[in-house]
Amino acid sequence: MAKKLTITVSEEVYDGLHSRIGTGRISRFIDNLARPHVVDSDIDAAYREMAADASREAEAIEWAESIVSDINDEAR
Repeated sequence: MAKKLTITVSEEVYDGLHSRIGTGRISRFIDNLARPHVVDSDIDAAYREMAADASREAEAIEWAESIVSDINDEAR
């Protein structure tokens, strides 16, 4: 659910938001800008979920090993 928030910014920031972001899109812009700084994301849970996928892990290991062999094959 969206909440209304009143903030105060300098005139330059206000003008810049209106000219570069556009009226009607400023709220989304500020929300996207602030989100990673104030909303906790559980990246550890996401990594655990990916690691539980055996076929995905096998594919990732195969890809990583192919990269190492490519590097070893390059002339020095």
